[in-house]
Amino acid sequence: MCRSDVKQAVLAKNDGLAASLRDDLARQGVTLVNLLSSPGSGKTELLARVLARAGERGVPVAALTADLATENDAVRLARSGAPVQQLLTDGLCHLEARQVGARLSGWLPPDTSVLFVENVGNLVCPAAYDLGETLRIVLMAVTEGEDKPLKYPTAFGSAHLVVITKTDLAGPAGFDESLFHENVHQVNPGVEIIRSCARTGTGVGALLDRALAARDGAVPHRPPLAPHPHHHPASAPAS
Repeated sequence: MCRSDVKQAVLAKNDGLAASLRDDLARQGVTLVNLLSSPGSGKTELLARVLARAGERGVPVAALTADLATENDAVRLARSGAPVQQLLTDGLCHLEARQVGARLSGWLPPDTSVLFVENVGNLVCPAAYDLGETLRIVLMAVTEGEDKPLKYPTAFGSAHLVVITKTDLAGPAGFDESLFHENVHQVNPGVEIIRSCARTGTGVGALLDRALAARDGAVPHRPPLAPHPHHHPASAPAS
């Protein structure tokens, strides 16, 4: 069996596990939100703010955060008061549905409404793996460059929502937001883009609102993905 066949078989198996996990979570009344970004995008701090806001609004949420090593992010997220678990990948650059399902077994609080999964910081491998999510969010800091969507079309093309982070640094970074929007919509026409800043709280409520809308059945349309070296069409989660 050639390397591409092995990869397709791995992704196909993951797809089946992801579909089963999505069905299981739906029966429990849980919506999974998959957060993808590069390292250093600020997604942990933003997620901590979202979890805290959910607590203020009486929305039962939980979070699963993944890293190659350390439990630092889980400690930071737990300060929000929400139930949090760390998943260590032991060197694997992405999460797979089997890992998520195994980590949730016996842990996920029964009243959980939305489960946020903070994926490994990487915009390549994680984009190809469905985790059983209903909503996929791709985040990018203003310091990363407006051309990032063109460099990582699978990640941005598979997003139901794109979030710009660290907008308080847009001026010093010389971030061209109009060009960024243009590039995002080149790979994912019509996808919603929201601005956020964990420091000021900008976008925190909007991000939580989008997650709750997905829970209630309002999932944005996403166009089919174009072929890409890091992606096999069967790997994308259902739109």
